[in-house]
Amino acid sequence: MAATFGSTAYDADLWELQTALSQTATTHERPMSPDSVDLYFDCDAPPMRDRAILTWEPLIKTPETETEEIEAVRKAEGGPKTIREYNMLTGESLVEPGQAMSEEVEADKSMHDYNACKTKLLMETGQTDYEEAKSVPKESAPRSLHDYDRCSVDPLIESEQAKSEEIDAAQKKEEDQHLSEDSEPEFEEGQSTHKLQATERKREYKRKFDKWARQHAKIITDEEIRLRKPAGDENLSIRELMRKGQTQIITDPREYQLELFERAKRQNIIAVLDTGSGKTLIAVDSVALVFQQFEVLNSNLDQPIECFCGDMNVDLWSKEKWQTHYKQNMIIVCTAEILYQCLMHSFISITQINLIIFDEAHHAKKNHPYARIIKDFYITELDRSKRPKVFGMTASPVDVRSDFTQAAKNLEAMLHCQIATTADLALLRMSVSRPNESIAEYPRLLAQYETGLYRAMEARYGGMESLKKVFTYAKEATSELGERCADQVWAFAMAEQEALKLERKVEKAFSKNQDSRPIEMLDEEINRLREAQKFVSRWEHPEPTASHKGLSSKVLVLRRYLDLIFERPTDARCIVFADRRYTARLLMDLFARIGSPHLRSGVLVGARNGQPGDLTLSFATSIAEEGLDIPECNLVIRFDLYRTLIQYIQSRGRARHAESKDVMRLFCESLPADRLLQGNEPNLDATLDKEKNLRYYIDPDSGAKLTYASSLVVLAHFVSCLPDATSTPNYILSAEHGQYTCEVVLPEGSPVHSATGQPSSKKAIARRSAAFEACLLLRKGGHLDENLLSTHHKHLPAMRNAHLALNMNKSSRYDMKIKPSIWQESWGSSPESLYMTIFSLEKPENLDRVSQPMALLTRTRMPDFPSVLLHLQPDKTSSLTFESSHDGFSVSTDDLARLNAFTLRIYKDVFNKKFEVNDAAMSYWFAPVKGDKVTTSQKNLCNLLDWDVINYVHDNEGWQWTMDCAAQELENRYLVDKWDGGRRFWSIRVLPHLRPDDPVPSDAVRHKYMASILDYSVSLFPKARKRAVWRKDQPVIYAHRILHRLNWLDEYTEKEFNLDNIAYLCPEPLLFSALPVSVAAMAYLIPSAISRVESYLIALETCDMLGLTIRPDLALEAITKDSDNTQEHRQEQIHLQRGMGKNYERLEFIGDCFLKMATSISIFCLCPNNNEFEYHVRRMLLICNDNLFRHAIDKKLYEYVRSFGFSRRNWYPQGIKLLEGKGVNKAENHVYEHQLGDKTIADVCEALIGAALLSYNGTDNMDMAVKAVTALVSSKDHNAAQWADYYKLYIKPSYLLAQASAVQINLAAQIEQKTGYHFKYPRLLMSAFVHPSLPNFGGIPCYQRLEFLGDSLLDMVCVNFIFHRHPDRDPQWLTEHKMAMVSNKFLAALAIKLGFHKHLRFSGSVVEFQNREYAQEITEAEQEQNGARDYWTTTRNPPKCLADMVESYLGAVFVDSEFNFREIERFFDDHIRWFFEDMSIYDTFANNHPVTHLHNHLTLSLGCSNYKLMASAVPNATGTDIKHQVAVVMVHGEVVASGAASSSKNAKVKAAEKALEALRPLAPFEYRERWGCDCVGGELDGEGLEEVGTAV
Repeated sequence: MAATFGSTAYDADLWELQTALSQTATTHERPMSPDSVDLYFDCDAPPMRDRAILTWEPLIKTPETETEEIEAVRKAEGGPKTIREYNMLTGESLVEPGQAMSEEVEADKSMHDYNACKTKLLMETGQTDYEEAKSVPKESAPRSLHDYDRCSVDPLIESEQAKSEEIDAAQKKEEDQHLSEDSEPEFEEGQSTHKLQATERKREYKRKFDKWARQHAKIITDEEIRLRKPAGDENLSIRELMRKGQTQIITDPREYQLELFERAKRQNIIAVLDTGSGKTLIAVDSVALVFQQFEVLNSNLDQPIECFCGDMNVDLWSKEKWQTHYKQNMIIVCTAEILYQCLMHSFISITQINLIIFDEAHHAKKNHPYARIIKDFYITELDRSKRPKVFGMTASPVDVRSDFTQAAKNLEAMLHCQIATTADLALLRMSVSRPNESIAEYPRLLAQYETGLYRAMEARYGGMESLKKVFTYAKEATSELGERCADQVWAFAMAEQEALKLERKVEKAFSKNQDSRPIEMLDEEINRLREAQKFVSRWEHPEPTASHKGLSSKVLVLRRYLDLIFERPTDARCIVFADRRYTARLLMDLFARIGSPHLRSGVLVGARNGQPGDLTLSFATSIAEEGLDIPECNLVIRFDLYRTLIQYIQSRGRARHAESKDVMRLFCESLPADRLLQGNEPNLDATLDKEKNLRYYIDPDSGAKLTYASSLVVLAHFVSCLPDATSTPNYILSAEHGQYTCEVVLPEGSPVHSATGQPSSKKAIARRSAAFEACLLLRKGGHLDENLLSTHHKHLPAMRNAHLALNMNKSSRYDMKIKPSIWQESWGSSPESLYMTIFSLEKPENLDRVSQPMALLTRTRMPDFPSVLLHLQPDKTSSLTFESSHDGFSVSTDDLARLNAFTLRIYKDVFNKKFEVNDAAMSYWFAPVKGDKVTTSQKNLCNLLDWDVINYVHDNEGWQWTMDCAAQELENRYLVDKWDGGRRFWSIRVLPHLRPDDPVPSDAVRHKYMASILDYSVSLFPKARKRAVWRKDQPVIYAHRILHRLNWLDEYTEKEFNLDNIAYLCPEPLLFSALPVSVAAMAYLIPSAISRVESYLIALETCDMLGLTIRPDLALEAITKDSDNTQEHRQEQIHLQRGMGKNYERLEFIGDCFLKMATSISIFCLCPNNNEFEYHVRRMLLICNDNLFRHAIDKKLYEYVRSFGFSRRNWYPQGIKLLEGKGVNKAENHVYEHQLGDKTIADVCEALIGAALLSYNGTDNMDMAVKAVTALVSSKDHNAAQWADYYKLYIKPSYLLAQASAVQINLAAQIEQKTGYHFKYPRLLMSAFVHPSLPNFGGIPCYQRLEFLGDSLLDMVCVNFIFHRHPDRDPQWLTEHKMAMVSNKFLAALAIKLGFHKHLRFSGSVVEFQNREYAQEITEAEQEQNGARDYWTTTRNPPKCLADMVESYLGAVFVDSEFNFREIERFFDDHIRWFFEDMSIYDTFANNHPVTHLHNHLTLSLGCSNYKLMASAVPNATGTDIKHQVAVVMVHGEVVASGAASSSKNAKVKAAEKALEALRPLAPFEYRERWGCDCVGGELDGEGLEEVGTAV
């Protein structure tokens, strides 16, 4: 980062610093240690991310982070070295594509393959020459489906999208191959054009969203630093100002600088140099300038330099890391607080430092880090020779309004320095420009008054404490600035960010005094603030004019003066100082409107706001007074006069131009002749006497020093490292006999619960004493190490769950099982016995053709398969039932040969496939079964087979037709076109009036040959047709062409429904199959039957692999993924695989809930002493999708997932060779793959758990579900094999077994009367009613652990109820309505109804007041609603502790009943079920979720179906590994609203809320006009929203 310097005088200033630092080792009183390091030191500041050890004093403690600063920091810390790296980090392209690619290749060939870049650039630009390609403008480059012109922005994303496109294309190609065969029927099953359009629409949405996300990634930051730039272009970055300059090499020091340098070599001094004399480049005084100083120092010194600040998370660094930095660098620039912390923790000792340089040294007083460094470490080193040199710098040694001389003496005493300035002031005057001072007079200001807006605001919001200051300033502004600016005060104060700050101040004030005010007061005040914001935004502000009516006389004089300066284009520079930032902003806004056209204004009101070099007028607050390096000014105006001497001196110092106007202070001239204040020996006795009675602790091992002042920081850091990092130490003060005593109470997870300090007359000392005692106890217990750092912080990363979630969009290709292993395992020899599975139609009449049952004969026994629904006709269905024999029957070699011939004949005649004869490789055989009603329970199974048909088929290739055959013999035959595998017919009757040469009747189904009926009957190719000779006198048969429908699992399509099937045929060219019509009709159902049977077998193999026994139908449902977006419940399904049956989503819903309950119980038993937070963490590690996915991959679960529906090819048997037919040249051992998302695999795991649960009557027997959880989470935290194992793991805690008191027994009796459950352990019930404000109530823990357990039990019982009561509802509906059952609102109402709130044990009046108020409200609501079951929905949000009590009570019941889930169900039936018998009354409650509400509003209210809610991770602007989630709502391809958060779920919620706010005011016709919507109203066939999810 370059820095800008406006005066050549600075060259010598830096030379002075360079010389001082480089010669310190030779001038110091002691030899330089190899471990020594120079500390260049400034004022304290909140930590800021960068590279330096200057210390500085920011005037605004919470500055907003600028993107430019962050980007520069990345660069300084080894950030992006190439344009490619920058683009990947920011999501934006610095230059045009050709330039970016060229620079990237030449800058770092190792980062990106040169040839690949060239190839891509040539593709992008359409050129053949690389050099020409680089010059092609971006807009002229051709685009591909995935927008190749983005390659310079983010090649990685382009690559991933291209890969995704290839995968989609491959999938579609494979589907197309499945859906058509050349020798099969003309009609092909496939997806509709509409659904293909939906796929392309989804891709288009994805492309637009990716582009939008990249463009906005740069501005997505953490919540606390969002909107870094205030509104308006006038607020620019200081960093930008400094980066535009040049780092100068300084070689010519000034004489007065050499003089001070020589003096500093002899003794500690405070150099008093006037602002503008070059002192600023010796030390920095604000956060914003650390980068400039580091660059300058680094450019002018030959020693290693580094800089540090708190935003680099230095508080988490170890001693070893600090020592490494100290050893590697001779000069370190840092904040004062960082050095103080390093000295306190003994990361470095004061004796290791040679030189400390304090900038703005006048801040060294009271408990400032400067002062603490001197008092705690400098003077405690008794050996003066080991103390470092001290060099202080300031423009004024004092910043007080009283006795300047005494303040200067105190400063000298504190820093152990003497104040000095140059001996010859003339030399200084030669180096520093002397501004001239003038005074501008203006007429007396008007008295303050109330404007119309003020009166309107006061009438509505006059009593609000949070607006008190705004009211005051707005009224003052009428006098100081005028009415127009006074009204603008409200506009600035109620702007979005300013209003947000007001809200935060209100919340902070409330948190400090919440014991005296109910939470509703906070809600009311914030709501009023928001109303005030809307009111001000609607107020019309007239444009300003240069008249006395709207502007004050003071402003008018300033305007006239500025108009004279800037009446023509000029290089003049002016700074106008104001006391308040509102004044500065108001003036800037005003003069931007009424100022001279040659006036370019900006505002400088914070550490990170600034101005570029081309601005001519800056309105500034105190940030520009101290040390800020601003280009030289011609004019400095004090709109508000200075209040202290240092303000006067430093603002005057801004006028550095030779002809500047201002005044020069005389402080330096008032010093004695030797430039030292007389009679002022350094003496800290008076200051130290105040602290001599305060104890301190020095660790004997490391030397780390704990003092009263540092103990607060040490304790706060320790608490932040506890698992529940949201808690803070609670200091409780009590007063007695004029002394204050403080007790500090630490969070529940702390190993030390509390500590009490010594009495003190001051509250602050009492607090520090308590913190000091707590730190001593923690150190004694080994919870603070020898450096006073927490020993718990190393465990924190393992407890953060941010990386446990899977990318919703990530997917990969995996192998997929097509055939069950049971077939191949039986190959190798001819069987001697077979098992029979009979499949038959439950309603054979719906086939509209006579049929008979068929037997599937296998080498091994088949399980009992569930029935399958077949769509036999467009409006008729029937179940295909299966019955498997338990025993086998013997077959001879001859029998097997006949069965083999029958099976192969079916493949040949019906499906046009000829297979080899190979008994040893046959997986199964088919055989007709005699009769309609048969059963495998008969003893002689062989007699069930229709051997007459089998033998006839074995002995005859077909029925032979001759001219002598009677007409009746031609009826009801199965006809085969020998030359066209897709033409099969049912013969109906002979038509005697038609002849073979007659034209084909018009109602016949179309064929490629239509010259005559005989021509129509022959499918030979033209040459063969010429050679063929046919009888002209043969009869004509009226027939029905058979629709070659193989997938009977799916409904008829519209095309199939309207397909013609009448045919007119001559018998001679056709084959009359040996298969009877009844057998052939049933044979057409074989593909669907075999496809489903094999899917069942693969599903059961999945269960065997996991060691589970699950019903086949549930097992198959659990592994079925029937579309690309199965989990998106209300979207149009993309690539929907028809006829697959139920998919896994409902099972995943209930399985996820059981997984949560099972792991909660296990962790509760295994970790009885952990707190609730640790429980949540351990459970999350078990149930997170990442854990399920990883273990599923290890088990190759992906092979078993069914992601393809019925396949026209894959149902055929494997093992025997195909000799003729489509696919004859296909590889025998083809490996099939499918695309699966990571989350899909995790969801299948949860679905399998749900299937295991439902296979045994749900909660009646949960052993198999418990076993499934153990198999799929693969963790030592869950090893249970059956439900009973949980209770075996539980060890009753001592508090539970202790003798119960009368109060506790009475509590149990009262609760038993209300709930009906009798507690064996009353102390357990008491624990369920102890609030966390009493972490240990008489040896009984609070309810948080039981609440954790009860929460999962309640979820399970509610989900089990709603799942079975609504079997046809999708998981999204179930999730939304379950929310009502487990909501805090309902549970709190239930707690009141049961009277639980009366028994809560708590500390503090707030809990009592909130519970009492809510109890009264909910009781009145129940009475007013006259028994309505949803009365609880009409009240405000209740205190959370009431809902917690219900959950903790259920946890207590579960434990007390020895883990009897029946008791949880009994409680549900007795006290909860009644409220939710009719779930329709909670539709509105469910729709309150913003995403659901948006979905319903778009589809139902606006009739739109073309919309999308998408989310994605974007890089953090701070450069850390943590990513943010951004979500957008898109309508017809345009972004309506966006939201950002740390999780995709919350980002979607924010985006949905903003979209609702934007769309609600629009009527349907306005919506259609605005967004170009042409959707058919009310149809839910669009893309829809990505749902919130079905996690329970």
